[in-house]
Amino acid sequence: MATSTTQLLSTVEHRDTLPEGYARPESDRPRLAEVASDSNIPLIDLASHDKPRVIAEIGQACRTYGFFQVTNHGIPEELLVKVMAVALEFFRLPPEEKEKLYSDEPSKKIRLSTSFNIRKETVHNWRDYLRLHCHPLEEFVPEWPSNPAKFKEIMSTYCREVRLLGLRLLGAISLSLGLEEDYIEKVLGEQEQHMAVNYYPRCPEPDLTYGLPKHTDPNALTILLPDPHVAGLQVLRDGDQWIAVNPRPNALIINLGDQIQALSNGQYQSVWHRAVVNAVQERMSVASFLCPCNSAVISPARKIVADGDAPVYRSYTYDEYYKKFWSRNLDQEHCLELFRGQ
Repeated sequence: MATSTTQLLSTVEHRDTLPEGYARPESDRPRLAEVASDSNIPLIDLASHDKPRVIAEIGQACRTYGFFQVTNHGIPEELLVKVMAVALEFFRLPPEEKEKLYSDEPSKKIRLSTSFNIRKETVHNWRDYLRLHCHPLEEFVPEWPSNPAKFKEIMSTYCREVRLLGLRLLGAISLSLGLEEDYIEKVLGEQEQHMAVNYYPRCPEPDLTYGLPKHTDPNALTILLPDPHVAGLQVLRDGDQWIAVNPRPNALIINLGDQIQALSNGQYQSVWHRAVVNAVQERMSVASFLCPCNSAVISPARKIVADGDAPVYRSYTYDEYYKKFWSRNLDQEHCLELFRGQ
């Protein structure tokens, strides 16, 4: 059986062809030549003094795209640069260092792994990732990597900043739905926060595989720090057109997760998205997830269904949802379909 260090893509040089187990069947390949670009992807300036306009823009983006990019978000540019640099430094550590953190157990809160769920999937994804739980920080940081030396300091600073931004955005999303600003935050309870530090190596045959296949996020909100120089995120528009999301300088990408779709009674979309790879450059990304507490009860906001709209989804706890999500393959039907009301 392969050892963990040989399973990690970041440990082995892959020269000419995909290793066994990574090529997708013909019907499930990225068809990169058919991907479009979209110059209308919402870009929202959070420093604008016109707050009603910002809230309206966020609402429109949530209805039509399910994601948007934000500038002037308050996280210093120099911190974003440091996060990417120390993340790349981690993936370039020698195999024996990375071995200390490797695990393919999905429930482990701090682990280095590869693909998505290496134990049960039949085709692997061209990605290594470091998964970190981030709230409360003092509980988890001691178990984070001690090498590189600055890793804990830089990443914990970023985690605090991202949490503040995420809560601010949830407030704006609440207002855009006509709800109290703190409505979503209260419903979600003491939110968990975790992070995936993703590394996508150069790939010899990028047309045959994915970094991550299409999926929606099971959480409430995802804040993505993309590689500023290499595109790879793609989102699905109108059910059939993949569009490339090109990184903007110092912008962060905000994805709605399944729980916002449920709370909004389907008015807002949890966007299908995927990560593709390329033959020329490695790529990094850092995804931060704000998640409801496990006991949070998720159902469409009463104010939204009071106007006569029938609830699209039944009530459920986040714990129930999350277990269902992880019991499936990543790219199966939308997990929310399993929670539709009777």
